Amino acid sequence: MVGAALGISFLVLLLIIGVPMVAALVGSVALGLYLGGQWALVMPQSILNGLGDYTLLSLPLFVLAGVIMNVGGLSARLFDFAHSLVGWMRGGLAQVDVLTSIFLGGMFGSSTADIAGTGSITIPAMKRAGYKADFAAATCAASSGVGPMIPPSSPMILYSAVTGTSLGALFMAGIIPGVLMGLVFMAVVFVLARTRNFPRHGDLSWPEIWSTFKSAFFSIGMPAIIVGGTTIGVFTPTEGGAFGVVYALAVSVLVYRSMGVRDVYRACLAAVQLSGELLLMVGLSGALGVSLASAHVPEALAAMIDAITIGDSMFMRLLALMILAIVAGMFLDPLIPVLVPVILPTLLAFQIDLVHFGVLMVMAVVIGQLHPPIGIALIISGRIAGVDQVQVFRANIPYFVAIILFTLLLMAVPELSTWLPNYMKD
Repeated sequence: MVGAALGISFLVLLLIIGVPMVAALVGSVALGLYLGGQWALVMPQSILNGLGDYTLLSLPLFVLAGVIMNVGGLSARLFDFAHSLVGWMRGGLAQVDVLTSIFLGGMFGSSTADIAGTGSITIPAMKRAGYKADFAAATCAASSGVGPMIPPSSPMILYSAVTGTSLGALFMAGIIPGVLMGLVFMAVVFVLARTRNFPRHGDLSWPEIWSTFKSAFFSIGMPAIIVGGTTIGVFTPTEGGAFGVVYALAVSVLVYRSMGVRDVYRACLAAVQLSGELLLMVGLSGALGVSLASAHVPEALAAMIDAITIGDSMFMRLLALMILAIVAGMFLDPLIPVLVPVILPTLLAFQIDLVHFGVLMVMAVVIGQLHPPIGIALIISGRIAGVDQVQVFRANIPYFVAIILFTLLLMAVPELSTWLPNYMKD
């Protein structure tokens, strides 16, 4: 237990002083296993075992498909379609930002990639229309949390690989919460637009809706085909990822003719970098889980949660686990491959529905990225908007409160997550 405590403390210290996540994980895992007298043999084996899940093959494919969508201009077409639908409303450009995130789903691989992709379009557009820079950045940062919830979602792929939970069930579980979260954000924008007298731009135009829909038709079709095909068993998640890459390339190169050879190379390079970092962290996180398990940390965690919960309340146990996940998410990115291997024995001991908890873990990721001291979503959106992290956090408070309340609702009503996968199973 002492070795595990030193390993975790070393990890936190390295992150605080600015050491990259990969290097911090290597150092903390090596220290923990070394103090346990088994690092030379166990560490490489644990890393390879962590990368051995077949589901992980789909991760780089979905990441590449999302990058191609962005580089090939498919994201911009979705933005135009969203603008025709809700851009005419008061505060319409903020509504467009949220709706674009719903359309794009989890194709970018992470919230941060979503911000970098859509934020480069929506934030400058909002600033040109007269919105304050901090509000534009806050809206983009919050709406980026919708993407990882709606399939195909890279955080859910990671969760499936770590826990062995059905990826198809996780994809289905995220649809209703993802759409509801998007609607919650749109309701927040509606209220803010009324109270702050945001501007309106133009009127509802059915010809424009039809025109932008035709332009974005193939962009909309990609997530729909992948999710539908995976759900009804036409192809596995890995085959769905491969199909997504071919589909995005065909549409970008042959239909829209918006990508050349250099663009394809640039997209592949970006996807290799992003997915490589994620997969390396998955392997290291598996080794971290082995280190902590050998020190009996999961058992101690389960006993602690059991001691502080009132009665035999599943909600209170979920609340304790979510508080742990949210606090960890303020420092760890990615959160799921690092934390879930540690708490998985606790989840099994308490007989917590792993599909439901998978959705909650994605919410913990979103909340952690929207809160200091790191708040990576706030930092990236702030850089695009030209404002600092503190300003973005203050402007983000209405969205942040809405996310917390929505997370409590998901905890109290698990059927919002579990009804659709159970229905599809039957």
